[in-house]
Amino acid sequence: MKRTQTAEEEEREAKKLRLLEELEDTCLPYLTPKDDEFYQQWQLKYPKLILREAGSVSEELHKEVQEAFLTLHKHGCLFRDLVRIQGKDLLTPVSRILIGNPGCTYKYLNTRLFTVPWPVEGSNVSYTDPEIAAACQIFLKLNDYLQTETIQALEELAVKEKANEDAVPVCMTEFPRTGMGSSYDEVDMKSRTAYNVTLLNFMDPKKMSYLKEEPYFGMGKMAVSWHHDENLVDRSAVAVYNYSCEDSEEESEESHFEGRDPDTWHVGVKISWDIETPGLAIPLQQGDCYFMLDDLNATHQHCVLAGSQPRFSSTHRVAECSTGTLDYILQRCRLAVQNVCDDVDNGDVSLKSFEPAVLKQGEEIHNEVEFEWLRQFWFQGCRYRKCTDWWCEPMTQLEGLWRKMERVTNAVLQKVKREGLPVEQRNEMLTAILPLLTARQNLRREWQARCQSRIARSLPGAQKPQCRPYWEDDPSMPLPFDLTDIISELKDQLLGTEP
Repeated sequence: MKRTQTAEEEEREAKKLRLLEELEDTCLPYLTPKDDEFYQQWQLKYPKLILREAGSVSEELHKEVQEAFLTLHKHGCLFRDLVRIQGKDLLTPVSRILIGNPGCTYKYLNTRLFTVPWPVEGSNVSYTDPEIAAACQIFLKLNDYLQTETIQALEELAVKEKANEDAVPVCMTEFPRTGMGSSYDEVDMKSRTAYNVTLLNFMDPKKMSYLKEEPYFGMGKMAVSWHHDENLVDRSAVAVYNYSCEDSEEESEESHFEGRDPDTWHVGVKISWDIETPGLAIPLQQGDCYFMLDDLNATHQHCVLAGSQPRFSSTHRVAECSTGTLDYILQRCRLAVQNVCDDVDNGDVSLKSFEPAVLKQGEEIHNEVEFEWLRQFWFQGCRYRKCTDWWCEPMTQLEGLWRKMERVTNAVLQKVKREGLPVEQRNEMLTAILPLLTARQNLRREWQARCQSRIARSLPGAQKPQCRPYWEDDPSMPLPFDLTDIISELKDQLLGTEP
């Protein structure tokens, strides 16, 4: 049985607390390029983290990508996310936008992001501004380039592994093309490098009043805490393009610092929950790319250590979309409403089957479309309209299907109340639907509270969370928003206490 995200979060927090208790007031060792053993440790313990220095990328592509970042920032397309961690809403220090295949989503920290579509062949996307359209085109171009580079890196790693080569590189430029690879066949390699989304990030440290200190190694301020990237295809790669807006004339004198240079952005990497192996802090220069290959994302954790200048990144991923595409949820909705025999004139529906398994499936889909799609989308306000109206029609369609599911639930409740219904049949129906209605009520309360929280109310107008769907006295809705009384009545019926 798949563990819930909450259970996984609790397990990670418990491990973190045990690790911090074990460390007490000491710091674990970490290495930077100033340390003699840095490159050797990288190759031996972190061979699947690959760096491509900026010089390996064409000047034309650098120019296009960096201008595209600035264009999206100028148009106000990147937003801080209001994420959910251990029951608390927190605003990310990093602003983001998800660009990718039309209809794809990417979920992290209990937040589902919806793609601003890039113009793949056969798509018809309307953007709010030609400059935004051009920027999305550039990130598709970067995506193609990074996919090719990732495949090449995997092939080189596989050759090194096969030849059992263990030479230690002498400089950064040579290092990225060495290390142990994973045995991929051609199909695996393509599927695990088929980036379908990129999550663009931006942060200006000078505008952040507070950034967390890295807790284990004393690496300094973090823009992104230690984590595994979520919601990815198993053993798929991640490719990152770094654009830290540094003044190229200013050279930082690392010798003045112990450990990593706090003015330079770094990616930190460590083996998960390992206190024996030193971590690495790898400096990132403007235009550098790095790649996390094979199972690195599962076995290791990484963080982003803030420099002093603003920084953009484009993080290309193979999002696990089996339950995260528009096509998927529309198919699920159609499955749910297949049980509708026909619509009655007054807005009610009649159902083909009242079999408990059919009813349970219908209510599960009802909850899925409401809480994984509609409420996730509207909790992010109207941010997507900044770039495109692509999601407007699908969300209208999903809400229409959800309304039909409300009528299905009402038809089931009318059946349960019907006189003469055998007690055994009623109890089977109630047992099938009651837990799902209870979950619906609890989740509605939670989402409503999130939308009304102080942090939610503090966001600018277009970003303000909307509690949608929400209704009070709406004659078109067959059931109330608040299901407390209905659930109480159903529990009484199930317990046989109804007079």
